[in-house]
Amino acid sequence: MGPVDLHPWNRDFTWQPGAPPYVTLTAEQAAAFDRDGYVVMPGVFDAATVAEIVADIDRFEAEVDAHLAGRANQRMLIAEAGAITFTTHLVTRSERLAAFARHPFFTGVCADLVGPDVNLYWDQAVYKKPEKPRRFPWHQDNGYAFVEPQQYLTCWVALTDATADNGCPRVARGRHRDGTLAHTYVDPLGFECFSDDDIAEIDVAEVGAGGVVVFSSLTPHLTGPNVTGEVRKAYILQYAPRGAEVLRGDPTGEPTERVPADDPARQFAVLRDGHPV
Repeated sequence: MGPVDLHPWNRDFTWQPGAPPYVTLTAEQAAAFDRDGYVVMPGVFDAATVAEIVADIDRFEAEVDAHLAGRANQRMLIAEAGAITFTTHLVTRSERLAAFARHPFFTGVCADLVGPDVNLYWDQAVYKKPEKPRRFPWHQDNGYAFVEPQQYLTCWVALTDATADNGCPRVARGRHRDGTLAHTYVDPLGFECFSDDDIAEIDVAEVGAGGVVVFSSLTPHLTGPNVTGEVRKAYILQYAPRGAEVLRGDPTGEPTERVPADDPARQFAVLRDGHPV
């Protein structure tokens, strides 16, 4: 992959690797994350835990899907009935999911890769449906909302087996070190930072139900179309350093607003001074 255009607000970015001693990751896993921008962690959660999480999410996702189906075009932004749904801020609606967001696996990975003081930044379930197969474009999570520090953490929890056929993550290996790239909106797919033709180093991050793909907010990735007969289900939890802010404004100019990512209802503390909250 050749040179890429940086986001105009991405100035003087320097990638910060995790540092030992590690709580959850092995030294090899931490090195892989530093090198590649992601690491696959299989078998983190057992079948019973996954079933409980799915049962909670399914009832909320059904409301989202019904709302989309009732719209004239069955769409809202990049969500579409029968194609893909995004069910957000579930920690505000389920005590089980709020507790899950504080699970020792997540707090340990945050201690290893984010820092001693960490908040939940975002949570959403993403269900990729089989009726309208569609890929998701190459993007960075920080390309959708520009967060400072740019480097935060995404934990992509597989609630069903995630395979190449049903839309598992595909990762542009090693491209996280550039910081946030320039993104353009491609209707109806969403924001895109480059096309398939621009990149050669692609990893297919398949993972079984209960496994987690851990990647940086700066790791370019996509999910392919679901060409199976079953819904591919994932729950995405993102964690940012305490004090992180969302920048708003025209990217071609200066930010006009900085919004602290500290809403106590959904961006609550998970680590303070390295200890779980």
